[in-house]
Amino acid sequence: MDIKQENKKRLVEHVYKTTRVMIDKNSLYIVHAKRIHEYKRQLMTILQVIGEYLAITRDNVQPLTPKTYIFAGKAAPAYHTAKMIIKLINNVASVVNNDPRVEDYIKVVFIPDYKVSVAERLIPAADLSVQSSTAGFEASGTGNMKFALNGALTIGTYDGANIEIREAVGKDNFYLFGLKEDKIRDMRPTYNPREIYEKSDYIKRILNAVNSNMFCEKDRVLLFKGIVDDLLNRDYFFVLADLEDFNRTMKEAEKDYLNKKAWAKKAIINVARIGFFSSDRAVMEYAKNIWNVKPVDENQ
Repeated sequence: MDIKQENKKRLVEHVYKTTRVMIDKNSLYIVHAKRIHEYKRQLMTILQVIGEYLAITRDNVQPLTPKTYIFAGKAAPAYHTAKMIIKLINNVASVVNNDPRVEDYIKVVFIPDYKVSVAERLIPAADLSVQSSTAGFEASGTGNMKFALNGALTIGTYDGANIEIREAVGKDNFYLFGLKEDKIRDMRPTYNPREIYEKSDYIKRILNAVNSNMFCEKDRVLLFKGIVDDLLNRDYFFVLADLEDFNRTMKEAEKDYLNKKAWAKKAIINVARIGFFSSDRAVMEYAKNIWNVKPVDENQ
């Protein structure tokens, strides 16, 4: 945990240098860092942040521990929806970080120009790694491995390498949430996201806030109406279907973080058991099972 704190100090400096936002090194660092894409569901994470913000400001709910939500990643140049998600994250960050009512509880930052040199500071500082791809969409994923190797616990879906990581580190050291691939496949023909919205006060309040000028007052238009319309009428990546379970699991992780000794044990187990994902092992398995090739005998 001392090592983690030193890594957090390095990240605090980088975040302030690049965003002019001062984050608390003693808070829970929740990191969602990867390519910006709808199936990777950065949108779901920022919606959960909005839910937190509204709970504090409207219901006087005090989080169990201060939290810092950190986003990083890049969108393809022509990917309009991904860019709008980045815009929403930054607009929410601007509102949250300038509201004195929540300054002791949550901060939100989007680190610009994500690259290897930034990852070197970000990944070792993370406490909780968000790996929330819609089940059935992630081919594998390697960022989740890097975070686990550096002592971050994963909050993730049953998808891609998350499945193998959970098997390797143990289900008690992994925060699983969300629908599984077969359930999504069965639901898809009749899935009605608007029905979820109508039945959930939690989701309704969040989407109504996004569809207002709360996070786009300076833009003078309802900038994020398109995002809300897509969620209510299509929601191809099942964001609304998984949002409440994501929030519930996030609360579970937040509670566990209060016990620093137990959290440290979980983190150490993640580091110790992630060796299974060595590239040496992976390449040898591919050679044997897929490529059907044998190592070269150097004596021949």
